[in-house]
Amino acid sequence: MISYEFLQSYWWFLISVLGALLVFLLFVQGGQSLILQTPDKESRDVVVNAIGRKWEFTFTMLVVFGGAFFASFPLFYSTSFGGAYWLWMLILAGFVLQAVSYEFRRRRGNLYGTMVYDTILTLHGLISPILLGVAVATFFFGAEFTVNRLSLVEAGNPVISTWSSTHGIEAIFNIKNLLLGFTVLFLARTLAVLFIIKTTRVNETFSQWCRRQLLINAAVFVVLFLAFVGVLLTSEGLMTVSEHEFVPVKYKYLINLLEMWWVAVVLLIGVVLVLVGIIRTLLCKTYTNGIWYVGIGTVLVVMSLFWIAGYNSTPYYPSLTDVSSSLTIQNSSSSPFTLRVMSLASLVIPVVAAYMIYAWYSLTRKPVTPEELAEKDHQY
Repeated sequence: MISYEFLQSYWWFLISVLGALLVFLLFVQGGQSLILQTPDKESRDVVVNAIGRKWEFTFTMLVVFGGAFFASFPLFYSTSFGGAYWLWMLILAGFVLQAVSYEFRRRRGNLYGTMVYDTILTLHGLISPILLGVAVATFFFGAEFTVNRLSLVEAGNPVISTWSSTHGIEAIFNIKNLLLGFTVLFLARTLAVLFIIKTTRVNETFSQWCRRQLLINAAVFVVLFLAFVGVLLTSEGLMTVSEHEFVPVKYKYLINLLEMWWVAVVLLIGVVLVLVGIIRTLLCKTYTNGIWYVGIGTVLVVMSLFWIAGYNSTPYYPSLTDVSSSLTIQNSSSSPFTLRVMSLASLVIPVVAAYMIYAWYSLTRKPVTPEELAEKDHQY
């Protein structure tokens, strides 16, 4: 019989995989943030259509990520999604505007012109990665909530968790959270340029613009990432003593990295892959596969960050208001029966992954060019 503890750890692993894939797929938003910087209208249309064919992947992964949290760790879902609703509503509103902008950008009868929708896409591309980075940063640096399980039996106010009066807005103004937010933004822009290099063909001017953007955004990303890792590994964290008792520990996340050596190995491999993909693309003008090195490296790095946030007796959602309310994978998970049933359902993940890979290949097997767009009736 599979133990309850194993199921909890297994589902945190799946959450880490989904979160890592979501961060990788933010290259769509990163590409949107570059739209208004493109050299000319022709290259702008190519960029919009190249990344527009993938925007559903990002939104779908965000929904799956939230759904997996709801099924496996419902207390986090109710606490974060239900309490910090201004933060999550801003994120979701951006995705709604994104969908509208793609569909109406080139539609007949568009009274606003493409520039209005390009501006919306650009703003969404700049803001959404920052907000998602801020949301993930609260896994390390905490949030202002209180959990009271006894309130469920109160007829007048059956709310298990309460938030600060700002309901998530305060997280946006936390410097440590913003550091990860801007790190995610420039990672998304770096991935976007690599994706554009892989999937589009325009002219030499456009190619030079892509590599210039890669150099700038990758350099900023590396600096921000090193700063975030430095802040994280020197920050104080919490260690679980009992289900609702925690003690502060200096350098907790560094200790996690050292005690779970396999996490450090995965993190190192991920960082090396990211650097190899970036450097090789910059040094070789004909090399176009950097997106796969950086993409796989990104997934490994983000997974390792989730692991040091939730494993090794570490609360993955510290409470800044009431330490005893902090959430761990043990005190916030679903029942053994639910986790066991959901684990059986998770066995179909390889089938879904195979379909997504096939769909990805079908949409990118031919480079996006101005000539190809001219032949298509439907354009973004």
